[in-house]
Amino acid sequence: MSWLLDPLSQGFMQRAFIAGMLVGGLCACIGVFVVKRGLSFIGDGLAHATFGGIALGLWLELGVQQAVWVALPFTVVVSLGIAYVLRSGRLGGDVATGVFFAVSFALGVLFLGLRPPEAPMVNVESVLFGSILAIGHADLYMVAGVTVVATLLLGATWSRLAYATFDPALARLSGVPVAALDYMLLALTAVVIVVSVKTVGVVLVSSFIVIPAAAAGLVARSIGRMSLLAVTLGVFGAASGLLASYHLNVASGATIILLLGFFFALALGFHTLRRS
Repeated sequence: MSWLLDPLSQGFMQRAFIAGMLVGGLCACIGVFVVKRGLSFIGDGLAHATFGGIALGLWLELGVQQAVWVALPFTVVVSLGIAYVLRSGRLGGDVATGVFFAVSFALGVLFLGLRPPEAPMVNVESVLFGSILAIGHADLYMVAGVTVVATLLLGATWSRLAYATFDPALARLSGVPVAALDYMLLALTAVVIVVSVKTVGVVLVSSFIVIPAAAAGLVARSIGRMSLLAVTLGVFGAASGLLASYHLNVASGATIILLLGFFFALALGFHTLRRS
C-alpha cells in the first residue's frame, strides 16, 4: 500500500493525478469520434498549432501561463480553418491538417525568434514535452472546467454526433446539422488539446486522443462500448503511468504514453486472436 499511498501524500502528485485522469478520460472520449472519422492526424496538427499560439503569446511579452489564453483562440481558429477546408471537399483530412500543421508550427518558430534578446528565457522543452508534475491549482481548475463543459456538450449532442460520424449523408438528409457538428467537434478538440498541453506537451498530446480510442476500437463493437473502454484506458493509463514514473524516476508524460501503447498492443493481439 505504501507504493500507492506515498505518492498520493504529496500535493503536487495529487494535482498531477487529478489532472492526468481528467485529461486522459476527456481526450479518449473525443478521440473516439476523431478516430472513427479518420482524422487521427488532427490531434497532432492542433497540438502544433497550440505551439504557434503559445509562441505568439510569448512574443507579446506574456508568461507561459498567460500565453495559453492566446493559444486557445489561436488553436480554435486553426481548427475551424481545417474544418472549413474539409467541408469544401477539395482536400482530404491529412492534407488539410498537414498544411495548417506546418504553417502554425513555422509561425511559432518565427514568433520565438522575434522576441527581443532581453526577454526572459523560456523553457521550450516544457512546452514541447509537458510537465504534469508542475500542475498548479489554476491549471487544475482550468482542466476541470473544460472537462465539465466538454462533458455536458458531448452528452447533449452524443446521438447526433454518432449519427453524423457513421453516416453523414443520411444524417444530413434526416435533418441533423452535420456541418455545425463538424465545426463543434474540431473546436472542442482544439480547446481540449490546449489545456492538455500542460500535462504531456505538444509532442505527445495527440497520443492521448488517438491511442486509447484506437485500442478500444479493436475490442468494442459499438460506439458506446468503445467510448466507455477508451475513457477507462485513458484514465487508468494516466494514473498507472504517473505511479510508475514516480517510482522509476522517469518522465511522466512519456511513461503514460508508453503504457497506453502497451494497452494498444494488447488490444491488437486480442483482435488478431479473435479474427483467427
